[in-house]
Formats: sequence, C-alpha cells, structure tokens
Amino acid sequence: MATDIRTEKPVMPRIARLDPLRFALAVALGALLVASIGEVTPSPERLAGALPRMGSLLDRMLPPETDPAFLGRMAMRLLETVQIALAGTFFGILVSFPLAWCGAMGLSPLGPFRWAARMVVSLFRTVPDLVWALFFVSAVGLGAVAGTLTIIVDTAGFCGRFFAEAMEDSDRQSREALDAGGARKIDILFAAVVPDCMPSFINTSLFSLELAVRSSVVLGIVGAGGIGQELKSAFELFQYPKASAIILAIFVIVLGMEQLTDWLRRRIA
Repeated sequence: MATDIRTEKPVMPRIARLDPLRFALAVALGALLVASIGEVTPSPERLAGALPRMGSLLDRMLPPETDPAFLGRMAMRLLETVQIALAGTFFGILVSFPLAWCGAMGLSPLGPFRWAARMVVSLFRTVPDLVWALFFVSAVGLGAVAGTLTIIVDTAGFCGRFFAEAMEDSDRQSREALDAGGARKIDILFAAVVPDCMPSFINTSLFSLELAVRSSVVLGIVGAGGIGQELKSAFELFQYPKASAIILAIFVIVLGMEQLTDWLRRRIA
C-alpha cells in the first residue's frame, strides 16, 4: 500500500489487488466468455447471408391474413390466452402468499424449517416455464388447463420470493410491539406486515400479470393452450400471412396489458 508523503497516511489503491483464487476465477470467466462468443455468436458473414432470407420471409408474411373465419378463431385463442394468464396469476398469488410467509425470516411459523418453503419457491422459479408446461401437458393433457397450472407455478415462484423479501423488510418496530404484547404470528402478519407491505404486494402482482401474459403466449407451442398453438401451426404449415396476423395480435395484447397495469399502478400509488 502506498503512503501519502504529506500526511504519512496509507493511501488505498485505486484498484484492489486480486488474491490468487479471485484472479484464477476472473481468468476462467474471461476464457469462458471468449469461448462462448466464438462458439455461439453469429459471424458477420453468416448474418449477411441471412439478411436476404429474412427479407424473403417478411415479404411472404405481408400483408397479414384478414379472413373473417381465421380472425374469429384467432380472437377465441387470444381470449383463452388472457384467461390462462388471469386465472393462473390469481391462483399463483394465493399460493405464493403462504409460501412467502412460511419462508420469511423472523416471521415464519415454521421456525428453523422455513428453508423448506424457500426450497419450494426456488424450485418453482428455477425450472423454466416450458418445462413445467411439458410436465403438466403430460399429466393433465393438452389444452388450457395445463397452461393455467404452469402460470400458477411460475407466479408462485416469482411472487413468493418478492413477497417474502417485502415481509422481511416490513416495519420491525410494529412487529416487535405486537410480539411483546403476546400476539400470535398470524396476528402480527395481518395486523402489521400486510398493511405495511400492501403497495409492494400490489406492484409485484401486477408485474407477475404482465409476465403471465407473455408466458401464456408461448406455452401453446408445447400444447398448453392459447394463441401459441395457432402460431405454431401457422409456421409449420408455412401459412406466413396468418403467422404475421397472430404476431401483430400478440403485440397488441401484450402492449395493452402493459398499459393497463401501468395505469393501475399509478392509480393505486
């Protein structure tokens, strides 16, 4: 460490020195990054060769399909997609609340076994949506029920984590005052924690609804209901005008849901 001549006090280095272990990890991470870029990043030549094919595909996708029979069937699939998102988010929030309470530090009724609830939430979050969709399609069959179950699990994992963090960050003084008065854990939860965390709960729930709408769009690709099934069929049958109409409809639905949740967030705040 250098020394300031004027004050004879040690001066902290501008860049902290790395110990051998951290240096080795940094080198390994850098090597992995370089190898990944070399292996999976498209080369300029490959991108240049793909541009004409992209242009040809877009030319075949336009104009979008306007057949009334197809648009009616697409509208029903879009309605099913929104229903999957709404129902899945609602029940997912109901499941996530007790999971979050059981996993919250200092609040869990499970005491030292709160890690079990944390593990369930982590399992729900770490397994991708399409994997859960494949699981539920195999369990309950093709259709919207499998999609709804997938959104329930996904929402429970998303909200369970953030609900638990909000509970842990709630006003400690109110919780300690109720605890000193002999209140039960469930009384502390609903008398102190929930009122303090309600804005955070609402924001997290609205964000999860946005995510659910996006997720429910792609779940149909594996047979879990919704507009994704129509999109998959359109591409498999080379019906590109129908595919472009579906993509535009998905864009409108997702954008509309974002605007709605933003409006609700502003009104509630």
